Amino acid sequence: MSNITIIGEGAWGKALGLVAQRAGHHVNYWSRRHVTPLQASDAFILAVPAQAMRDVLIHLNLQGGVLISAAKGLERSTGKSMAEVVSELVPQAEFYALSGPSFAADVTAGLPTAVTLAGPNLAQATHWANVLSVPAFRIYPSDDVTGVEIGGAMKNVLAIACGISDGQALGESARASLVTRGFAELMRYGRKLSARPETLMGLSGFGDLMLTSASTKSRNYSFGLALGQGASPAEALLEARGVVEGAYTAAIAAKLAKQHGVDMPIVDAVAAVVDGHSKPGDEIKKLLARPVRPENT
Repeated sequence: MSNITIIGEGAWGKALGLVAQRAGHHVNYWSRRHVTPLQASDAFILAVPAQAMRDVLIHLNLQGGVLISAAKGLERSTGKSMAEVVSELVPQAEFYALSGPSFAADVTAGLPTAVTLAGPNLAQATHWANVLSVPAFRIYPSDDVTGVEIGGAMKNVLAIACGISDGQALGESARASLVTRGFAELMRYGRKLSARPETLMGLSGFGDLMLTSASTKSRNYSFGLALGQGASPAEALLEARGVVEGAYTAAIAAKLAKQHGVDMPIVDAVAAVVDGHSKPGDEIKKLLARPVRPENT
């Protein structure tokens, strides 16, 4: 049995805490809402939004240890991944990224779920995958941290696009096209940053995109749906049931794509709508007016 501390007491943090308990571990919870001392632990699961990660780590002042990030996003102010933020603030840490198609409600209910855990090497990732897995929460180990984090961050932006499409009543065929072409953008960006194609095509990439691109359980899809139905970005955020990671990732994802010379027109369109620079209908027209070219380019 290990001592596991969940940093953050949102729905996802509580769901992961239940998983750890079901795996036979002693679980502590810590959040800034409660004045409780941070206890020594074998691993800390960082179940906080990507935009809060830096402040939380500064507050915790950790000196090392096993840090498992459950955030799916990029730091908007710097463009850094969670691995890069942790490396900057806790350089002695043993970092892992946990991501995959998983709704907190399903995990809490004990419904079958599979995710990916990426770490510094496959042996260490396999160890923690075994430590935290239970029959209904299957963890696949990986050593492709970059791929797992790119998949988790970019799929949120693409889920917003799918929500916008449905909000505009463009139909299921349009949504399927957006998923497919959006995934092609994700793959192009991943290749540029040396992520492995098999990682992006796995649970943390394509799998998570499939889950979040058509379900109102997805905050990102629901946010996009509200935008497509005419809500302003501010109004859509107010209607959201929690943090919409993709709303904060969209602009920095579009900026990074340009810096790396990667064509990501769907991500660009979402960023323009989310930041209030354009309307959904105008961006849809731009996408449909793009020149015809071979699908695999």
